Amino acid sequence: MPNHLHYGDNLEVLRRLPAESVDLIYLDPPFNSNASYNQLFKAPDGRSSAAQVEAFEDTWHWGDAASAAFEDVRRHPTHSDAAQMIVALRSFLGENDMMAYLVMMAVRLIELHRVLKPTGSLYLHCDPTASHYLKILLDAVFGKAGYQNEVIWRRYKRPKGSQHTARRFGRSTDTILFYTKSYGYQFHADRIRQEIDSSEFERRYSMRDAKGPFMSGPLLRSDSMGPRPNLVFEFKGYTPGPAGWRMSREKLEALDTEGDIFFTGTGLPRRKVRPTDNPSNSIDNLWTDIEALTAYSQERLGYPTQKPVALLERILSASSNPGDVVLDPFCGCGTTIHAAQKLGRQWIGIDITHLAIGLIEKRLRDAFPDVAFTTHGVPKDLAGARDLAARGRFHEFEKWALSLVNAQPGNFGKKGADRGIDGNIWFGKTGRAIVSVKAGENVGVAMIRDLRGVIEREEADIGVFLTLAPPSRPMLTEAAAAGTFTMEDCAPVPKVQIVTIEQAMALRERAVALPLRRADSFRRAAREEGGRQGAFEL
Repeated sequence: MPNHLHYGDNLEVLRRLPAESVDLIYLDPPFNSNASYNQLFKAPDGRSSAAQVEAFEDTWHWGDAASAAFEDVRRHPTHSDAAQMIVALRSFLGENDMMAYLVMMAVRLIELHRVLKPTGSLYLHCDPTASHYLKILLDAVFGKAGYQNEVIWRRYKRPKGSQHTARRFGRSTDTILFYTKSYGYQFHADRIRQEIDSSEFERRYSMRDAKGPFMSGPLLRSDSMGPRPNLVFEFKGYTPGPAGWRMSREKLEALDTEGDIFFTGTGLPRRKVRPTDNPSNSIDNLWTDIEALTAYSQERLGYPTQKPVALLERILSASSNPGDVVLDPFCGCGTTIHAAQKLGRQWIGIDITHLAIGLIEKRLRDAFPDVAFTTHGVPKDLAGARDLAARGRFHEFEKWALSLVNAQPGNFGKKGADRGIDGNIWFGKTGRAIVSVKAGENVGVAMIRDLRGVIEREEADIGVFLTLAPPSRPMLTEAAAAGTFTMEDCAPVPKVQIVTIEQAMALRERAVALPLRRADSFRRAAREEGGRQGAFEL
């Protein structure tokens, strides 16, 4: 089954997955709590540029889809607790965006519970806007005994927001709700212990003897632990109170033989805890050691809600084993998938946008050149591309086509007037290529002239005409007449480039010639690719 990347509604994909087939689920479902979660890319100068399609603009508003999901949950044959809870929430909240979000999450959580193995775990990542409601839903779906932790992740050391006019405390944390399907879940705390630095080591192991450094540890149970008559006995002239020793006589004798018992000045027995006994700190439910990605982070992809790989590595290490199946039904830019591949887990990723799927494919191939996976729900060949365009879903075709050449959609991915800008490709420090996508069979030279006009109006460097139909000779002539664009220390590239969908599917982002290579390497790459423009020589 794994490794698989699915484009589409995760509810439909989840319903096709076998029951009890997944070992670990991580999900970070989008919700517009304060900022726009849909503005997923930034231009090089920091301006908001093209954004992912607002995939949830219809999903998270109360309407027919939310009403249908409500009925699915209310009448579910095996989740009566979830049914009662969703009815109660609707009575309390009414029919609004929050309720739409919760009911759409509830129907998905039921499916996630179904596909999770009895030994499996689920981590739901959210912010405080809806975390309290989501916890109620998780209690209803997984049972109150399924709750294990509410992990608080401190993303920033300095809270966001103005501290001069603030009327509330700064926001710097996320919540990660940790639930399991049964008591037999796997958890490996030893794998995620945190190393201590030299200064902490010196503070902790401040005492020394002939064997080396140690810290003082308890040998006696505290009175609050209650009486333990079987652990009350004399040892080395000391007899504890009713609570007794922390261990048996045999273990005490073994410690004494090793020279790891001493008596304080007041006569209390203590244990010498050596560094080899506890060389690191255990991880609790407050995570302050992993910071959110900054604009300068090396792994940054320009995705505002992107999580650091280290965060997912901790979750996967704690709650799965190599070879286990990890599922992320809202996989976004693919951080969970990246961590799973890195740690030797199998994985399933689902996202509702072509841009996310294209970004993950590129991310995986860049990081793991030998990675093997199957992508579902996107065109695999030219016939599939034509089918997508023929179904009257141009907006979806456009998003998919842009993802092929690693372009960010123009007009914030929304329907409406695009002013001739379907997408942008940013290169270098300030370089910009404008992309125009055409899915129809009737393309002509006037469209190339229009693109040249848009390039001039926008003061862009390059124009890319991305077309499903092959170009005509006059179109090629018009594109060639635009001349070339040259950037310092780079080979010149055509000012207007005509790229077919077939070429883009074969070459991906290499189908567009950008001035990022020196002349010799550019010519070598062109020879290796068979001359992209050579297919349309005059």
